[in-house]
Amino acid sequence: MDWGMTNRLSRMIKQSTGRSVMLACDHGYFMGPTSRLENPRKTIEPLLPYADTLSVTRGVLRNGVDPGTDVPILLRVSGGASILKEDLSDESITTSMAEAVRLNAAAVALSIFVGSPHEKESLINLSRLVNEGQEAGMPVVAITAVGKELEKRDAKYLALACRLAAEIGVQVVKTYYCEDFGRVVNGTPVPLVVAGGPKLETEEDVFNLVHSAIADGAVGVDMGRNIWQNDHPVAMIKSIRAIVHENATVKEALQLFSEECRQRLKSSAEI
Repeated sequence: MDWGMTNRLSRMIKQSTGRSVMLACDHGYFMGPTSRLENPRKTIEPLLPYADTLSVTRGVLRNGVDPGTDVPILLRVSGGASILKEDLSDESITTSMAEAVRLNAAAVALSIFVGSPHEKESLINLSRLVNEGQEAGMPVVAITAVGKELEKRDAKYLALACRLAAEIGVQVVKTYYCEDFGRVVNGTPVPLVVAGGPKLETEEDVFNLVHSAIADGAVGVDMGRNIWQNDHPVAMIKSIRAIVHENATVKEALQLFSEECRQRLKSSAEI
């Protein structure tokens, strides 16, 4: 890879551990003002020091992120459908590569919808983005989604979607964790990052997901709702970092979470 491409990737995936904690805050591009992400700047600012990468759209980047930050940006560049539409797979590229370069993005992200009515269009969009990324030295992250008939997170289908993205030429794939995740990892010759998905019931559920994903070969996680929809978001992201970068166990992450919560409550009481 060209120096610029390699440098951008090295900023997102820490060289010291080969792993990454990405903070997903791009939900508004199809969900609108999501709960606890109504004011992006208010949500993002306290979490930014603990994120290795921030995933946002250009609108939120310009209006909700301090330009003095040194946290690399994963720029969402696909869209065109909202939650009001039955078929979310009908997406296009919404942000140019020139704009991504102008915004100093570390990488661009686009969703693919394998098994959906718009599978072909999403894969062609990805191909176009990869071509433009090669010219600009910009890494491309494919975010896998599957059609409604494939809603179960099955290794067979996720392995297919991830491999298609890798074959097209992306540098990283973001996908879901599933049973037999090793099959997905082994069939995908680029790094995999695991999505958090919908908010899980307990902190332990989140830490189990992160721990299992890393143990099975993911290089990191890209989580949003399971961090900033928690009552203690900073404690959550710090505990997730301990698993990803320090190989903490689920039990150790739970202990760290409890300690962080106690310290923050104590600090609030003293003010």
